[in-house]
Amino acid sequence: MSEKSWSDVLDLVQSQSDRQALDRVMELLLTPEEQEAVASRLAIMKALLDGEASQREIASRLGVSIAKVTRCSNYLKRLDQQDKQILEADI
Repeated sequence: MSEKSWSDVLDLVQSQSDRQALDRVMELLLTPEEQEAVASRLAIMKALLDGEASQREIASRLGVSIAKVTRCSNYLKRLDQQDKQILEADI
């Protein structure tokens, strides 16, 4: 994706006046499968960062493959602490 295209997406998301409007934009931009994938990835990352369950337990609890959890784990290893804190934040 070009930088301009990503900038357009961010501008659209940022311009929403409330959570309901933002939710609608996300429904328009992402297919139901993509929405589920993003939500699943965030849940996996938060569980990994929490550190209280094994990858196998996370996979079982969230109903995802162990490979998906392992990919998220490997990705998290490349992030700096500031980026990890963004993912850990409860909004």
